[in-house]
Amino acid sequence: MVANACSYAIHLTASRWWLDTAGYSELAVGLSAMLVLTVAALALQAVVARAVVRRADPDRIRRVSVQTTLLVCLLVVVATAPTAWVTSMGVDTTAAALVAAPLLTVIGAGQGVLQGHSHFRLLGWVLAAVGVLRTVPVIGALALGAGPAGALLAGAGGAAAGALVVLAAVRTAGHTRSSAPAAPGGAGLDLLAVARASGVQLVLVVAASIDLLLSRTVLTPEDAGIYALGAIATKVAFWLPQAVGVVFYPGLADPATSRRSLVAAVGVVAAIGAILTLGAGLAGPLVPVLVRPDYEPLVPILWLYAYTGAMLAILQVALLSAIARSATAVSVVTWVVVAVEVAVIVTVVDGIIALASTAAIAATVAAVTTTVLGLRRARTRDDAVAAATPD
Repeated sequence: MVANACSYAIHLTASRWWLDTAGYSELAVGLSAMLVLTVAALALQAVVARAVVRRADPDRIRRVSVQTTLLVCLLVVVATAPTAWVTSMGVDTTAAALVAAPLLTVIGAGQGVLQGHSHFRLLGWVLAAVGVLRTVPVIGALALGAGPAGALLAGAGGAAAGALVVLAAVRTAGHTRSSAPAAPGGAGLDLLAVARASGVQLVLVVAASIDLLLSRTVLTPEDAGIYALGAIATKVAFWLPQAVGVVFYPGLADPATSRRSLVAAVGVVAAIGAILTLGAGLAGPLVPVLVRPDYEPLVPILWLYAYTGAMLAILQVALLSAIARSATAVSVVTWVVVAVEVAVIVTVVDGIIALASTAAIAATVAAVTTTVLGLRRARTRDDAVAAATPD
């Protein structure tokens, strides 16, 4: 909650005091572009946590973490120019957004170790500390008039400090013994495993960001800024239940409890999403008061943004379950949905409501389909295990 509140503080302060709608749109798109490239960090955390649960060699975990971080450094160099072109941003702003990606990869590896060992209390403090360290420099830079590029670069400096905090936490934490037997061959821990998990995390991040990334292409700069502020509600509903997946992940990675854990996690996330959607509907009239009257078009549709985030949160749990079970092929369904969503946005959408509705429908289809497939596959595997087990 602290980490998420820090993230929203950037959006609220930037949109209210320091940036106009066009400048705020550039900052918001830059943050979303950074999120797309940090899929390796999210994937590495999931793969490392799974490897820890399965008692993989710590030296192997460190080696794969270093290899992944170096690969992300290369991706930053390669992706800067294409990302600037796709998002209609300057190269300097794009580079400032993406430069934090390797640092976030280091953070993801350390958090995966803590998560796999079920050090949830320490992990909670680490998540909060990293959130604060990444946020304060951005707000400070905006207050000093640095603009979107300067603010994003300041955030990268905060990420470097966060990486040091995570590494220190991993060194000081004790290790708990997993109930799972030690897995031979490194518990499937290598760059290929990270790449497969990255594909799953990539489709999740793209699904959560594609509407905002394309908003500057299909909307006017002013409408894109309005849409970007509404997308805060999507981010709240999407990221706020993240702790559910973090806590349930060790259970999702254990074959004996994976299906039961998936059902429980989806139920909790769905309940949180329903509450947030209702709350967003009630809070809609406060937007022009708390921010500026320019954002009044969001009043009747703020709930729609929150609903989209709630469905994306369910999709996140389903895809995390796929990574935990090494069943990443299920992500193809979400890729198909995203492809259709992109086609609709670039050919049909021409307004804020149309863009928000398209994102909501796509999130619903992806979440429901992926969850149902995950539950069916988990049931099939459980039946196979039961049939192979002697009475």
